[in-house]
Amino acid sequence: MFLFDKNPDIFFICSGSSEGNSQLTSFDGALLASGIGNTNLIKLSSILPPQCREVSPLDLTPGSFIPIAYAAKSSETKNEVISAAVAIAIPDNRDLNGVIMEYSNSQPLEYVEARVRRMASEAMAMRGIDEYSVRSEGIETTVKECATVFAGVVLNYKEVAGEYDVVHREL
Repeated sequence: MFLFDKNPDIFFICSGSSEGNSQLTSFDGALLASGIGNTNLIKLSSILPPQCREVSPLDLTPGSFIPIAYAAKSSETKNEVISAAVAIAIPDNRDLNGVIMEYSNSQPLEYVEARVRRMASEAMAMRGIDEYSVRSEGIETTVKECATVFAGVVLNYKEVAGEYDVVHREL
């Protein structure tokens, strides 16, 4: 069910990593590890709608279409470190939209997460928004044979999601 006539009003962050026999199966495993593996992803650009609230990860209906902004990185280079992260810049004035940034690289998570947080801050500066907080999450793995890392921000609707827990975090 899509509600194109209104903005999503809830979101959650997910991440996972997996090894596989191919990049596609390792990607599938990373989606499963992140909790969204049995859904159809609709990749979004990077705007967090006004008034959107973070919730605990939801049990999603298998086969459902899931709006998501995400970063992923796959590699078949043994012993390579790969990371993916997302950052959400949330304005203090919740009537304004926020931004979601995604980044992945063959670098440790500390580097990738710091970079994606800077990207989120830059995007807010471009919008003239000075008062905001940044929330980020990412994942890192060392490749054994063929690995994928995945981090995303799922956007959804309260009426589609049903019961959920609002997350109260210090940002």
